[in-house]
Amino acid sequence: MSSKYERGTVRPITRWGTEVMHHLNQPVTDFGPELQTLVADMFATMDAAEGVGLAANQVGVDLQVFIFDCPDKDGNRVEGVVCNPVLELPEGKDRRLDEGDEGCLSLPGAFTKCARPDVAKVSGVDEHGNPVAYEGTGLLARCFQHETDHTQGTVFGDRLSRKYRKRLFAEAEELAPDYPADWPITPMVDHDHEEVGAS
Repeated sequence: MSSKYERGTVRPITRWGTEVMHHLNQPVTDFGPELQTLVADMFATMDAAEGVGLAANQVGVDLQVFIFDCPDKDGNRVEGVVCNPVLELPEGKDRRLDEGDEGCLSLPGAFTKCARPDVAKVSGVDEHGNPVAYEGTGLLARCFQHETDHTQGTVFGDRLSRKYRKRLFAEAEELAPDYPADWPITPMVDHDHEEVGAS
């Protein structure tokens, strides 16, 4: 399916534990060519990693910006860029939690359940400095929350109980050899394909 966003160069994905992933990122104040290049590279990187969202700190850049190309609960694909995001979540009787599985490209391959509100609104500005606002349901709502968290230096593991976090890290460690240090520039190891090639 075509996209309105240009694709740039694939960059390596920054992993959990790197400093830029765990502190409040800098607000975007310059909407010039460097930001346009970053956004294009982020879309290329997200595509290569088969993700639905990506924050700038996930490619090592200390800026409050994320991109997304993600379906909502009705399967409608929504894509966009949000700089300096502000998240709005339902409260009181309108707040319903979705206990779905969640993963992160910066801890590749591992998933666990993470309860989040099933509706989310995010506002900010786009890569040109124009105001934007989106409302998401289903996976899109989760994406907005996950990516806004990244701009604040929060990874979804921070939202888990110790037991679930331990399980998530154990799964990630087991899968780590499948993901080269510069992934997704170098694709993940496909064991099925290797076995086919070896026979």
